[in-house]
Amino acid sequence: GRVVLRKRLTRHQLLRFFAQHPPALIGMEACGSAHHWGRELEKLGHQVKLMPASYVKPFVKRNKTDGHDAEGCCEAVKRPSMRFVRVKSIAQQCERGLQRSRDLLVRQRTQLMNAMRGLLAEMGIVAGQGLIGFAKLAAIVKDKDKAIPPELLPCLEMMLRQWQGLETETRRLEALIVKRVKQNEPMRRLMGAPGVGPLTAHATLAAVGDASQFRSARDFAAWLGLTPKQHSSGNKLRSAGISRQGDKALRRLFILGASATLRQARNRPDRASPWVNAILARRPVKVAVVAQAAKTARIVWALLVSGESYRATPRAA
Repeated sequence: GRVVLRKRLTRHQLLRFFAQHPPALIGMEACGSAHHWGRELEKLGHQVKLMPASYVKPFVKRNKTDGHDAEGCCEAVKRPSMRFVRVKSIAQQCERGLQRSRDLLVRQRTQLMNAMRGLLAEMGIVAGQGLIGFAKLAAIVKDKDKAIPPELLPCLEMMLRQWQGLETETRRLEALIVKRVKQNEPMRRLMGAPGVGPLTAHATLAAVGDASQFRSARDFAAWLGLTPKQHSSGNKLRSAGISRQGDKALRRLFILGASATLRQARNRPDRASPWVNAILARRPVKVAVVAQAAKTARIVWALLVSGESYRATPRAA
């Protein structure tokens, strides 16, 4: 536990320094470019362990400085109960880049839709929610409706052109993701699980990589933030909703898939599993959606670890 060296290194000096250093355990925060440095340091023979910054923070003393952060990492990496982040491969990060690029375009597209809705609503022009309602507003702008003041029309036309460009690029990225899924056997297997489509299958493999890093299906669901949040003391056990920890984008895809599964079950209960019908009967819809998402996450983990295809539970006669 004794400090043997304190040294500040630049980015250009880092690899040169560790190339001359004997193999060692290196603890780092899982922040921007951490996976790149982790891969490079592992090539030099070192053992790299990445840790979430929120887990390192309790070990940082007083003021935040680079030196205190380094000390905190040294303390945290030695804790037997510390949870680590697996170093991602370049291929895995490329797939993550596809997902994040699509998420960015979708957010920008939604922002433009909301901005146009707001401006048109001030002129008394409104439409229903969703893309169908927005298509009506887009048609009004294209037709240069008289209800739109001439001073405002150029702004709306500009935003509509931007929206159309984002829509086109989003579809191109989605088509590329679907193509990747068709070429990847594990991703194709995941699509057999209820509520798992190409986007969810692709995002799961891109985020998880090796599912064996999770000890159980529950650990995987907890990593996604789909398990109850505990706030207990003594003999009082309290659970308040789900933890919402982990990858927000991936959790959202599981929730959307579960919503679609339960919507089908409500429309066709005769084709739904007994478990789905039972939970819909005794719990609110939103609670049932989260439960289905957590169950789907467990199924996905089992498929990744076992390498098998999904087999649905036979329905009761």
